[in-house]
Amino acid sequence: MGTLDGRIGGIRLGYDLHAHWDGQHLSGRIGGHLEGQDIELTLRGEQLDGRIGGRIHGFSADGAVTARELKVRLGGRIEGDDVRASLSDTSASGRFSVRLDGKDIQLELTGDRLRGRMGGTFEGKDVDLRLDDVPLGVAVLAAVCAYKALEDQQNQEQAGQSD
Repeated sequence: MGTLDGRIGGIRLGYDLHAHWDGQHLSGRIGGHLEGQDIELTLRGEQLDGRIGGRIHGFSADGAVTARELKVRLGGRIEGDDVRASLSDTSASGRFSVRLDGKDIQLELTGDRLRGRMGGTFEGKDVDLRLDDVPLGVAVLAAVCAYKALEDQQNQEQAGQSD
């Protein structure tokens, strides 16, 4: 059994990520006990599906993960985000969300540490995760899910302040 632990974002505006991997299922928590979301991902061969958050407030994950590529849809067909990343033994690079308004994925794996940045230089979030027997593609997707959950929460808070 493996684990995935770390943080996406900064000290004040960030989410912890803690999950367990059993070779087929990644299950855990993004954020805290009160203000967080469950993450449940299942990898069968190269096919991946799962759910982040609850049935009402959350989003689904559906796609494929290979040793060299990550292609997953987060959310629905209309209100969702595509995740596309190229994977190597030591890195992941790609984009998520839409082509023009999307976010970059630039992560490096050194030993058991996956570090880097998602988003842009100013609007992005740092990634610092410790992987123990978790496939790189699954770990990258979990980091993107945490980024999306954090971004969704921040957008909700901003919308509430403008009312």
